[in-house]
Amino acid sequence: MLSGNEAIIVVAVILLLFGSSQVPKLARNLGKAQKEFKDGLDQGKAESAEADDEKSSAES
Repeated sequence: MLSGNEAIIVVAVILLLFGSSQVPKLARNLGKAQKEFKDGLDQGKAESAEADDEKSSAES
């Protein structure tokens, strides 16, 4: 993970690249993307479990 100095440098570079007004929008979009990714993983796990259930019931 990042140490204290590295985190400060990363934050400074982000502020320089995107500007202080864009950082909240960037963080919000990153949060939404993370939520969608987690939802997609959960949906994939559910579909996989359903497929396994169908496969095991068909073998019986």
